[in-house]
Amino acid sequence: MTTENGALNRRLELRATGLRKSFGGVEVLHGVDITVKGGEVLALLGENGAGKSTAIKILAGDYKRDAGVIVIDGEEADIRSPRDAGAYGLRVIYQEFSDAPDLTVAENLSLGRLPRNRFGLVDWSRVRRDAREILEKLGIELPIRALVGNLGVAERQVLEIARALAGSARLLILDEPTSALTLEETDALFAFIERLKARGVAIIYITHRLDEVERIADNVLVFRDGDAVAEGPVSKFGRKEMVEAMVGHELVEEVASLRGEGHEIGEPVLTIEGATSEGVFKDVDLEVREGEILSLFGRIGCGALELAEAVFGLREMTAGSMRVGDRSGQPTSPKDAIARFGIGFVPIDRKTDGLLTVLNVAENLSVASWPWMTKAGLLPPMATAKVFERWYETLDIRGKGGATQIVDTLSGGNQQKVVLGRWLERESRLLVLAEPTRGVDVGARAQIYQVLRRFADQGIAVLIVTSDIEEVVRISDTIVVMSRGRVVARHRASEVDRAQLIRQAAEDTVEAAAAG
Repeated sequence: MTTENGALNRRLELRATGLRKSFGGVEVLHGVDITVKGGEVLALLGENGAGKSTAIKILAGDYKRDAGVIVIDGEEADIRSPRDAGAYGLRVIYQEFSDAPDLTVAENLSLGRLPRNRFGLVDWSRVRRDAREILEKLGIELPIRALVGNLGVAERQVLEIARALAGSARLLILDEPTSALTLEETDALFAFIERLKARGVAIIYITHRLDEVERIADNVLVFRDGDAVAEGPVSKFGRKEMVEAMVGHELVEEVASLRGEGHEIGEPVLTIEGATSEGVFKDVDLEVREGEILSLFGRIGCGALELAEAVFGLREMTAGSMRVGDRSGQPTSPKDAIARFGIGFVPIDRKTDGLLTVLNVAENLSVASWPWMTKAGLLPPMATAKVFERWYETLDIRGKGGATQIVDTLSGGNQQKVVLGRWLERESRLLVLAEPTRGVDVGARAQIYQVLRRFADQGIAVLIVTSDIEEVVRISDTIVVMSRGRVVARHRASEVDRAQLIRQAAEDTVEAAAAG
């Protein structure tokens, strides 16, 4: 219930104590406590596999707890299903999409609560009107008549948020909500969170981005290996303290070494001149050399991702030229990019586009090399096992099942290492990576950066597309900023600061070009 000014009559207070959960006889959550109150944002931090997802799935009714008590507003809550959680006003947005791709945006926003007219039929005009009101409240724009399956990743993430906020949530649990959002969309989300806080809504915010914690959180709770190891007001924690609590030790990482300062850049591997794809990017010139990590930085929708797709043969260039080494022309397909040009590609959505989730780790690591590994049409298990042996230590792939573990059961960071290792096994001369650490925890992110630097030092050219400012300043040798489909600035990483990069990525093309 709400008052006339929209404030909640009763602010939720949730106290979960002694939460325990085991899978297959192995306890993964060791009696943790979680407290969150209306009008506050609790940042829940921890590496992948630390127990965060298990804890929120218990609160959401997706998992049955083995032990522990959940008290809401002073009374013990009996949460056995998502429906039970919803009755208490608990709503969750997971990283994986749960939308209906064959329905429109408006229909998705009304799923489960389609309005009816006096004849008992769906009131489609109201469905569209309600959708416009929800999106306007969020401060975002989506085409309400568009099929969700035709939306981009960022747009679908925004829709997930809008769907969850459409109801009268008292506790909103957000799992990496900004992982695919632009700066503007993130600002709109944070503004909406502030409005929810003012109305007394409680929020549990799960993220790997520590700058977001500093910006939006009131309190911090850190999980490590199934235990709650640190908690308190956000003012008590600097980034160093948060990272050390998550990993259990001091994380030493020299930015200069990640940038490869002082190492030698070789001959051009990828050369693009005047690349154009109508309505997406235009007149792009780009050169990536042996041993160089070049980042295309910009807001989601700036054209950088689409340019990377063109390099890998996923999108046609309508004008311009491309050369990889001594081979001219654009790949006609991903198969052509792999076989003829020696290009490896790590997509933005690793689960949907990067992994064969029903296969094991060794099979996924070797999949790009299957054509010469098969004998009489069969893939010898010993051959894939050898691939695993070559890479699991170098990439630090952590999983209890080794080579035969199903890849879908690995953490997000380890899954990304598998996708990366696939192209290293293939001996790709050019690696193209789209948002390579999206949804990856702090420790795994540092490991991925170190692996990329190690192989760049061996002469591989690396092209990264990223909207993550932390990422671009830590790993890049060269930074190319894109805005509205055009290149607006080029920098040596050591000669530019974050504020300048963010400003250039947000400017119109003409303004940025004039600024130099």
